[in-house]
Amino acid sequence: MKFNLKILKAIICVQMLFIVVNISAQNPAFWNDVQAFKRQDSIAMPTHYKTLFIGSSSFTKWKNLGQDLPEYAPLNRAFGGSTLLDVIRYRTAIFEKYNPEQIVIYCGENDVASSDTVTGKIVFDRFILLYKYIREKFPKMNIYYISLKPSPLRWSMRDRMMDANKQIEAFCEKQKHTYFISIWDQMLEKSKPIPSIFIEDSLHMNKKGYEIWMREIRKKVKK
Repeated sequence: MKFNLKILKAIICVQMLFIVVNISAQNPAFWNDVQAFKRQDSIAMPTHYKTLFIGSSSFTKWKNLGQDLPEYAPLNRAFGGSTLLDVIRYRTAIFEKYNPEQIVIYCGENDVASSDTVTGKIVFDRFILLYKYIREKFPKMNIYYISLKPSPLRWSMRDRMMDANKQIEAFCEKQKHTYFISIWDQMLEKSKPIPSIFIEDSLHMNKKGYEIWMREIRKKVKK
């Protein structure tokens, strides 16, 4: 699958500029979150890690990630509510400064939720640009993308999410050292999101939800 990276970058840059201008006249979204990562690193730069987790709040809220998946020696640099555009914007602080053995991504769900005009194809294009930036820095590293998850709160958006998942999975299957981890069907019961695996907001997961993710991650991610 061929992509004109220059055109894609130009399109994404316009999208990012539009969002930044409309969010704040001073600092873009999640500026403080990223500055907190920088402060942590300035005090003690992480050294004992192997797997870098980047993305949005489903990782941010995984407070026991290190205890749940110790065999991967994880470093969590996800920040809540972020879109793929946000991860791209902060790429220098989020992944380019580190030296992991592999990267696990969960992001794209907030892109869909940000606007009814964000289609599965738009999410796919944003993922492609993020992927290209990661590959420029880490040409042969294993990259794992966890599929967008179903949730009761965002069930009305499922068609666009499933479309994004389908396109990203097809792309990953054609790339070297690139893997798609599907958690969609595993979080459904009778074709609906399982209510008992979510906390009160019907969006983020409880321990039972993360146990599903742990099981699927262990099937795919190299130890």
